Amino acid sequence: MDTAPPRESGELTYRDAVTADAPVLVPLIESAYRGDSSRTGWTTEADILHGQRTDPDGVLAVITADGSRLMVVERDGEPIACCQLEHRGDAAYFGMFAVRPDLQGGGLGRQVIAEAERSARETWGVRQMHMTVISVREELIAWYERRGYRRTGQLSPFPYGDERFGIPQRDDLVFELLVKDLVG
Repeated sequence: MDTAPPRESGELTYRDAVTADAPVLVPLIESAYRGDSSRTGWTTEADILHGQRTDPDGVLAVITADGSRLMVVERDGEPIACCQLEHRGDAAYFGMFAVRPDLQGGGLGRQVIAEAERSARETWGVRQMHMTVISVREELIAWYERRGYRRTGQLSPFPYGDERFGIPQRDDLVFELLVKDLVG
């Protein structure tokens, strides 16, 4: 009897989300960050934030905003990852990055971020990618640093009191800006 995990088949495809994708993408994003399902992967925020990570309105806002895209990553027609790309002058903002928890740790995230960087550079001619990460997420920040991102020390407040972003379980949450040069 074969007890090895099933081998992932099929090539990855990348496309921009459309409004009809929101009902599928919200649970994908939630599963990567919140609740017990997120603990399957390593990107969970379940110990520092309860409640939601996003909602249908938040996902639709990313899909429909000018200069914004929500890139969907599919394998065999099934969404398995996504990320936000937003054009901001000479830079692109990278956010709402989610990889299905049971697929984390196998290199899929590396592939997705590389494609996001390539796409932002080619589509908008941007020179940098920016993102914000909760500063206490040291393991996640270290992962981004291994991908070429650098900490800037620029901090912005966490939106305490706005449950659309979750219910904080500690009082020291702030976002730190990470930057990567895309030229070269």
